[in-house]
Amino acid sequence: MGTAPKDILDLATGSGDVALSLRRSLPAETKIVGLDFSPPMLAEAEKKRDSLGYDSGKLKFLEGDCLNLPFEDESFDLVTIAFGLRNLSDRSRGLSEMLRVLRRDGRLMVLEFSQPYLFFRPFYYLYLRVFLPFLASRITKNREAYHYLGSSISRFPDRFGLAEEIRQAGFGKVRFTCLAFAIVALHVALVK
Repeated sequence: MGTAPKDILDLATGSGDVALSLRRSLPAETKIVGLDFSPPMLAEAEKKRDSLGYDSGKLKFLEGDCLNLPFEDESFDLVTIAFGLRNLSDRSRGLSEMLRVLRRDGRLMVLEFSQPYLFFRPFYYLYLRVFLPFLASRITKNREAYHYLGSSISRFPDRFGLAEEIRQAGFGKVRFTCLAFAIVALHVALVK
């Protein structure tokens, strides 16, 4: 895809940060839809959009489920999801839905936690399992949320495993870039 995408879907958009960043960096005619299942998060996204003066026709936020996307087949040139794939109850189904709504030559971009390089894992898991929950309990009083974060990250596949899951869902070429000692990876997949 050499030109800017015309229609973008940002899944698990939350408070809209990725969608808003895309809006800032793409041509005004690009249409962006942010989808999330949480009405309070979507309300935050809309507040941000409105405070920045973006056109709600070109950047809209909708309530919906990543496992049953409320869009026609081949509706988007680009689908993005940042730190949300890990939380889907059925990743295979979610990836299949993403493929379904992408046009030919469309692209999927997944930014997600991964498994760090071997030399860094002991330090990272010590941080995730001990230090982060301890600090969170002191600051937010919600230690359990940070236990969930650590356990969901440790159960998530590494960058190679996720690339294979994306291929198994029917995508063509899949590549990834490791960030921060491979704590995070950006996967980019093309529709066959």
